[in-house]
Amino acid sequence: MTRSTPPRRRMLALGGALALAGLLTAGPALASFPAKPVTLIVPTAAGGGNDAMARVLAQKMSQLLGQPVVVDNKAGANGAIASEFVARAAPDGYTLLFGYIGTHGMNPALQKLRYDPIAHFEPIGMVCYSPTLMVVNPQVPARTAAEFVQLTKAAPDKYNYASAGSGTAPHFAAEMFKLETGARLAHVPYKGSAPAMTDTIAGQTQLMFPSLFAAYPYVKGGKLHALAVAGAKRSPLLPQVPTLEELGIRGVDVTQWYALFAPAKTPRAVVDRLNQALLAALADKDVARRIEDHGAVVDPSSPDALGQTVRQELAKWRGVVIKAHLSAD
Repeated sequence: MTRSTPPRRRMLALGGALALAGLLTAGPALASFPAKPVTLIVPTAAGGGNDAMARVLAQKMSQLLGQPVVVDNKAGANGAIASEFVARAAPDGYTLLFGYIGTHGMNPALQKLRYDPIAHFEPIGMVCYSPTLMVVNPQVPARTAAEFVQLTKAAPDKYNYASAGSGTAPHFAAEMFKLETGARLAHVPYKGSAPAMTDTIAGQTQLMFPSLFAAYPYVKGGKLHALAVAGAKRSPLLPQVPTLEELGIRGVDVTQWYALFAPAKTPRAVVDRLNQALLAALADKDVARRIEDHGAVVDPSSPDALGQTVRQELAKWRGVVIKAHLSAD
């Protein structure tokens, strides 16, 4: 996933100022948009990391747009139900998708779906990204990734991993980890990150690769133990936790990203208006703090830049599917 290089705070301040100016000076064609509430469809269950981020964003965008932005959770089929719903919605800017790496990268790479992540959507803008953590139930007698791998090899029928469903980041990360280490783990898919995390905390499953955003409160509270970061660098929130690459486990780099999409053929003027509101929301210090306190990094973008990211991500994860012999079963 490519990112811009200038200092993020300066970019956010400038982007927020320009976005706010755009909202105030929009032409007559946009004078009536939005004239009614906007619905933000979230493809996961309430209570998970995606849901929490979407609600923070919706609250601020409601203020900026002058109309309620209502969050509607449509979990199921690993994000496909929500994505299909938005893809078929009227292209008028009133139905949006809080998409993420699963809906627009991994799941379409894994299997044939009834929506195309490129052809059926207009990108609005990136929201943020979050590293992926390797976490275990605290009762698991391993304090390093290597120790955990040895446990699974010694008792291959004893250990399993939870995911938010086939075609999601926790699924891909765990399968990449198995491929690189030879760990013996069974896959237990759930209908979303929240129930998967709940069962890992309870000990029904032993391992998970959630986003740092979703896992951090539980790691901080001692309910989960972080063994490693499945990303390029350590997290400032957990500086003592090494990356898998530092531990000699290469090829498991999963950066989970989150973004807004509209149905295809939404007028560009409406897309730009929504992008301006998004940039202004992300430039708000309280919004940024609430997102970043959980380990995500605010990462605003233009619609075109998000479109390029989606194309790159699809190509990347299709390669992983082939290499790891993954399937939706």
